[in-house]
Amino acid sequence: MLTLRYSTTSPFVRKVSVTIIECGLEDQVINEPTNPWAPDTDLPQVNPLGKVPALVIENGEVLFDSPVICEYLDNLSAVPKLLSPDGKERWDALRLQAIGDGMMDAAISRILESRREPQQQSEAVVTRSKAVLQRSLALLDRSGNSLGLENGFQIGQITIACALEYLDFRFGDEDWRADYPALDAWHQSCKNRPSLVETAPHE
Repeated sequence: MLTLRYSTTSPFVRKVSVTIIECGLEDQVINEPTNPWAPDTDLPQVNPLGKVPALVIENGEVLFDSPVICEYLDNLSAVPKLLSPDGKERWDALRLQAIGDGMMDAAISRILESRREPQQQSEAVVTRSKAVLQRSLALLDRSGNSLGLENGFQIGQITIACALEYLDFRFGDEDWRADYPALDAWHQSCKNRPSLVETAPHE
């Protein structure tokens, strides 16, 4: 059995959870709730980065972070489903994954900054994070087809969907859809996949 150290709010954990479902591995994974911010957490002994997700595999070794975990899970299948072994399709998927991961990082940076004492908050950090998100949304809206966004539902699409829905979860009052209708249309086409519905973030 595999053990996934997870939290219900992390978009990176969600990406892994969606991958588990898409690969049909639910019966091979034990989910272990973990609060990486708890002062008494043992997570740093499992993952020196002190982050979730962390995946404990059969031999006791630990994999992190989410791109590594997702590729490992995909390769448990005889034929990988979510990441092609080579060629343009692989690079398209990895590029989309990088964009989605960067969006998640930027959104989390905004959240963490907002939780600091008001006098310690940096407007520059918030401004930079917002700019990263806006540029990424604009690129996906403008060039999603050439980036491979329309080509199935693989690791790149999983990551983008999780990033978009994390924006909804954390910044629901900011309507990205109004400015990016093509990206919204793509999201509407996949948002009801069981893997996304079953892993919706919650506090």
